Amino acid sequence: MAPNMRSKDYYEILGCPRNADDATLKKAYRKLAVKWHPDKNPDSQEATENFQKVSEAYATLSDSKKRKMYDQYGEEGVRAAEAGGDAPGGGMHGGFGGMGGFPGGGGGAHHMSPEEAQQFFSHAFGGGDPFGGMFGGMGGMGGGPGIRFSSGRGGFGGGGGDPFASFLSQSMGGGMGGMGGGMGGGSMRQSSQRKEYNVIQPGTIVSLKDLVSKAELNGDRGVVKKYIHQSSRYVVELEDSEESLSVKPENILQHVHVTLHDIQSQPELNGKTGTVITWSPAKGRYNIYVASLKKVVSLKPGNVVLETGVVARTYGLESRPELNGKWGTIKDWIKDGNKYNFQLSPSQIIRVKVENIIL
Repeated sequence: MAPNMRSKDYYEILGCPRNADDATLKKAYRKLAVKWHPDKNPDSQEATENFQKVSEAYATLSDSKKRKMYDQYGEEGVRAAEAGGDAPGGGMHGGFGGMGGFPGGGGGAHHMSPEEAQQFFSHAFGGGDPFGGMFGGMGGMGGGPGIRFSSGRGGFGGGGGDPFASFLSQSMGGGMGGMGGGMGGGSMRQSSQRKEYNVIQPGTIVSLKDLVSKAELNGDRGVVKKYIHQSSRYVVELEDSEESLSVKPENILQHVHVTLHDIQSQPELNGKTGTVITWSPAKGRYNIYVASLKKVVSLKPGNVVLETGVVARTYGLESRPELNGKWGTIKDWIKDGNKYNFQLSPSQIIRVKVENIIL
């Protein structure tokens, strides 16, 4: 059952049958909320509205009392009960006191505002990172079951873990290991053994973007399964689906973990870790979700240090423009000078500024 953003029915919006259990509703909300999150879709009114819709739907259906009222009387019944009035037909009344995460609840035709949807989203995910990758548990939402992938990289350590760090059990193993204070040695060993330095690794979590023929899949997430050399395309298996898609490199965005560095205007952010949720070519900036602060920051590539082992591409090189657009692997980061050793092939490593490497 596919989600229907044009519907007014909460179950149809989430793409769930009316007898869906709590875990199914949680998974549906997480997937759709991340897909339509305004910070992942800057300047998109459609995304903002859809984000409000899925948040409002889940806020109602995740509460057993409200769900019962909704199943009996629809949205009107829930609103009437929240306002302290009688439900249609003289049913329950007395109110539930606010929509479980969006303040007030209101009566009548009240719907979630963008601010309320954001507040509910933050509350629902607790202290976890809802953008860091696919995940099985819902972090602050009680840990429903889920399909899991594992990134297979060294990753960032830290308490609590990243609820998006894994996705499918047929992963590359290792998951998000401890990175401590710098770039992980495990990732470096892996990258030094890999023969193809310009190919994104199987198991990497990505989002689809800029698709034309299947535009409805833009924003959906999945995992890279393999690279097809003949067509220069990646096979991506979509999240919570058996469907796979063959896409060009420019149609995927990797959701990798990063370290924030040398931000002079907000030095308190330096050293924080986050997750890339989108890249804006027009602005030349990433949107980075910082889980410890529960906020999104917009940063230039020069302030975003990618992990060792990440496959990325050169960008904005003026001295050697012939190298622009070349894919390779980050071998290591040189803090003094803020540069990468960037491996293009088994025999070619170049040293470039961090600002000249993007996903």
